[in-house]
Amino acid sequence: MGVLGEEADDGDVAAAQGGDEAAFARLFRATQPGLLRYVAVLAGDDAEDVCAEAWAHACRDLPTFTGDLDAFRGWVARIARNRAVDLHRGRQRRPADPVPHEELPERATGSSEDLVVEAISSEEAIATIARLPREQAEAVMLRAVLGFDVKTTASVLGKRPGAVRVAAHRGLKALAEQFERPR
Repeated sequence: MGVLGEEADDGDVAAAQGGDEAAFARLFRATQPGLLRYVAVLAGDDAEDVCAEAWAHACRDLPTFTGDLDAFRGWVARIARNRAVDLHRGRQRRPADPVPHEELPERATGSSEDLVVEAISSEEAIATIARLPREQAEAVMLRAVLGFDVKTTASVLGKRPGAVRVAAHRGLKALAEQFERPR
């Protein structure tokens, strides 16, 4: 998931574990924009704080992490999700206002997947996704915005792959219905 030309690879994970700050910076730059969009649906205005806590946790536990780049992205998303859930429990309410679109980082474009993600990433779409049932919103954000596969999404959410497929399908169907309605 490269952003603005920044790419990370499996070697960066191993290098970052060995203390290579440049490798960790590549991992951060390649992961953070999508992660922030995902967390914005979960934590609203607190998304940046939640992500900062997640990255601090990831830095602390990086030496014990095992896996490739995709596993790393899933691991960081799971940490961020747990932080957002903790925040939600502390407040006992769902965030009403996602982070304004202009405050979210830009994504690189080019492929048809990027164009779909760009459309999903508009302020209106993020707000619409945030109004979905939480399970559907998370599945849509992880699958469509962060580009996670079903297995990684299931791991992040602590669900079975079949449940992730159903939640993502229902969420995308609900979104399609929302965007097809005349305004």
